[in-house]
Amino acid sequence: MDNESFITVEDAMKKGTGKVGIRGWVYRIRNSNKFVFIVLRDGTDIIQCVVKQEKSPKIYDEAVKLSMESSIKLSGEIKKENRAPTGYELDVEELEIVQNAEPFPITKDFSEEFLLDNRHLWIRSRKMNAIFKIRHTVIGAIHDFFRSRSYYEFEAPIFQPNACEGGSTLFEVKYFKDKVYLSQSWQLYAEAAVFSLGNIYNMSPTFRSEKSKTSRHLAEFWMAEMEAAWMHLEDAVQVAKDEVKFIVKKVLENNKKELEILKRDISTLEPAADKDYPTITYTEALRLLKEKKGLKVEWGKDLRTIEEEKLMELFDTPVAVIDYPKEVMAFYKPKRLPKPKTTPGDVALCFDILAPEGYGEIVGGSERETDIKELKKYLKQQGETPEHYDWYLDLRKYGSVPHSGYGLGVERVVRWICGLENIKDAIPFPRTMLRKSP
Repeated sequence: MDNESFITVEDAMKKGTGKVGIRGWVYRIRNSNKFVFIVLRDGTDIIQCVVKQEKSPKIYDEAVKLSMESSIKLSGEIKKENRAPTGYELDVEELEIVQNAEPFPITKDFSEEFLLDNRHLWIRSRKMNAIFKIRHTVIGAIHDFFRSRSYYEFEAPIFQPNACEGGSTLFEVKYFKDKVYLSQSWQLYAEAAVFSLGNIYNMSPTFRSEKSKTSRHLAEFWMAEMEAAWMHLEDAVQVAKDEVKFIVKKVLENNKKELEILKRDISTLEPAADKDYPTITYTEALRLLKEKKGLKVEWGKDLRTIEEEKLMELFDTPVAVIDYPKEVMAFYKPKRLPKPKTTPGDVALCFDILAPEGYGEIVGGSERETDIKELKKYLKQQGETPEHYDWYLDLRKYGSVPHSGYGLGVERVVRWICGLENIKDAIPFPRTMLRKSP
């Protein structure tokens, strides 16, 4: 069987009848004294393959030796078979064993830690295969969205001299005879680039040394960020809403099969593809929590996971929450002026987008502070040394303009769309406070 004669399992099932050659790995195998039923998988799908002892004794004798995850090549007649797992069956006429696998370790123990210890093997599972395909669609949709709006892709360094989201979550790295930090965000460099390119976006790994063991946090994750000159908060919020809706639509168009494998109820995602997303203020969110959920949150406190979950029980689409208290925000988020009469303290021109079904924050962004004095003031308040940010403060001296941006957490979006219990399954090889391998 030469390489040119093989097609994918998916293409074989599309063909539906006639002789085909396929290759892949034994996903499941079941033997009797008359038949060997092999469920073969490749990167596209699975298909049931039948070896008949009466028809092909030599092939049958080879097939009974196969173990789970053995790599093989098969050819034979394909036909429709409603009782088969994916509706088609291959009547095997030729079999070549490429490698007969040793006993596969993942058989009965499906505990979280065991599967993480064996992640290099577990990514072969149908569940992980489906998640990766949806992730592929999500990432492709992000690129399509911004390029269709004439945003330029722009890269920032991973090694950075400054904190962007707070010094307590920095990963320090030895850099020759000096030290630097792994990127918390491309944002500070993006703010420099908008004065050249105008509207930009990026997709890159991001690092946060958060001492967190929750189902929502990773130490290394991917963030899709945008920054735009002449853009105010309200426009940035709308771009973020449009992007999330665009992503969901693309997944519903391209990945219904994968959502079915994950047992994801598509009807819960359809509102996010079809309906407008509301915008509420932080202060309104506190009122809703008190009146609708009996949760009293002191004004000025950031929303915790439990409050976000309770709030989102009131909505079936993502929701933008704007105007969080300034005192709990990063130094670069400006105050809203004049201060709203309905708030006891200053609020920032910032927003989060929260996903429904308790999946929490998936986007965070803001308008950017343009006043050097305010930037220095809040840098000092947050324990930073303004002189370390001289290059960033320069941006306010030479033709400064209003500008805004946000970051979308790729794994958080994938987790929500796939309906995953833990964010660790939204990335191929997760890195957390407690895990650095495989």
